Amino acid sequence: MKRRILLVDDELAILLTLKAILEMNGFEVDTAASASEAERKLSAGTYEMVITDMKMEHDTAGYDVLRAAKAQAYNPATAILTAYHSLASDWRSKGAQSLLVKPVNTQDLLRQIEALLINHQDQKARTAKPNGLKQPLTEERNRSGSAKKAV
Repeated sequence: MKRRILLVDDELAILLTLKAILEMNGFEVDTAASASEAERKLSAGTYEMVITDMKMEHDTAGYDVLRAAKAQAYNPATAILTAYHSLASDWRSKGAQSLLVKPVNTQDLLRQIEALLINHQDQKARTAKPNGLKQPLTEERNRSGSAKKAV
């Protein structure tokens, strides 16, 4: 199954170029040209990752997308894509896990996305709460001291 990414940018050329690159490398990509469109898509679908431009309808519209992504139960990985590195100085505190600076080399971009997805999945697995399943019977017996010795 292909991993789904929501790509958000108000510059059509960047949106279509990155979409094509990601799809050629095995991702399923949905696009949004504004923060409000991205928020609707985040609520309607499920994505493993959200990559958003920072400066769209306003200078910090990307933060609106991050807030909407973090509000989703499916908890996607998040990255900000921006040409304005100084504008995104507090990106971590706003919920982004990675900062991608435009223009970005295709191989570097793919490497960063893969690393972020792997790290995010590891983090989700570490913080997942137990699902209520009991431990295997042998472990329960060993802990309670009631395991019988073999004769």
